[in-house]
Amino acid sequence: MTEFLTTPLGIGIYIVAQILLLVVPLLVALAFLMYADRKIWAAVHIRRGPNVVGFYGLLQSFADFLKYILKEVVIPAGADRVVFLMAPLVSLVMALVAWAVIPFNDTMVISNINVAILYVFAVSSLEVYGVIMGGWASNSKYPFLGALRSAAQMISYEVSIGLIIIGVILSTGSMNFGDIVNAQKGDYGMLNWYWLPHFPMMILFFISALAETNRAPFDLPEAESELVAGYQVEYSSTPFLLYMIGELVAVVLMCALVTLLFLGGWLSPIPGLPDGMLWMFAKMGFVFFFFSMIKVITPRYRYDQLMRLGWKVFLPFSLGWVVFVAFAAKFDWFWGVFARWGG
Repeated sequence: MTEFLTTPLGIGIYIVAQILLLVVPLLVALAFLMYADRKIWAAVHIRRGPNVVGFYGLLQSFADFLKYILKEVVIPAGADRVVFLMAPLVSLVMALVAWAVIPFNDTMVISNINVAILYVFAVSSLEVYGVIMGGWASNSKYPFLGALRSAAQMISYEVSIGLIIIGVILSTGSMNFGDIVNAQKGDYGMLNWYWLPHFPMMILFFISALAETNRAPFDLPEAESELVAGYQVEYSSTPFLLYMIGELVAVVLMCALVTLLFLGGWLSPIPGLPDGMLWMFAKMGFVFFFFSMIKVITPRYRYDQLMRLGWKVFLPFSLGWVVFVAFAAKFDWFWGVFARWGG
């Protein structure tokens, strides 16, 4: 068996098995995360939410999935059929591919590369192409306007996200997620995590993640009152489902990044308790809860407010923080909390 795994066929089967072991549970988890999302919104609105299909409505997401795949795929007469159908696939694939370097503990990761952050940043930046392709291929003004909005929004907030990540890299001296998590180990549990020294940037990263994934209050590309669902307006059935899944996968990816960069990844928050994947999942769920709550307690921004926030507030603030962290790490300020590459 060991010899077989060293052959090209064995290596291929092993890689496919690893991918399925990650993707299948992730997609199943998305169904329950969508259920939790809707239940949280309902609780804030004092509604019941999904409660009919399955025990307490637990199977509602699977019923919606079946509804989408059984409906007819409608393609507008003037649309570019090839690009129209490729666009949601590109959006989903780019969101899934980024998970190849996300670790769940010291050993459970598909590809433990030294430039993992650079890889995630590069792949997630390509997600905007799925949105642009969908808006352009629809051959309709509203989807095209929605796609332009989304492209400008995602690119604008990627700049801030990149600068915030640079601050964490300067503190750790590595772009490997495992090294970043291990740099947050210490005798004081959660007080050793990066959320404390990098607290302003954690807040900015979270808000930028909302804008990057088109979540409320920054869901301008899908503003129904203005753009009739934006770049998705001409999509139905399975292509629309792929867009929706891709967007939710990107949201969960951002939850994982917040957990790894600022909340200690799989590390235990309390000294003495063992580390493990359960802590990673619990922290991701904690961050996802805030993603859901923000949607129901904040009003939607105007587009000019959104762009002004990104370019006139977040960009200079995050750039200034990079300079501050660079000096703090170089001269060992604040008892070395910003310089952990030697720890």
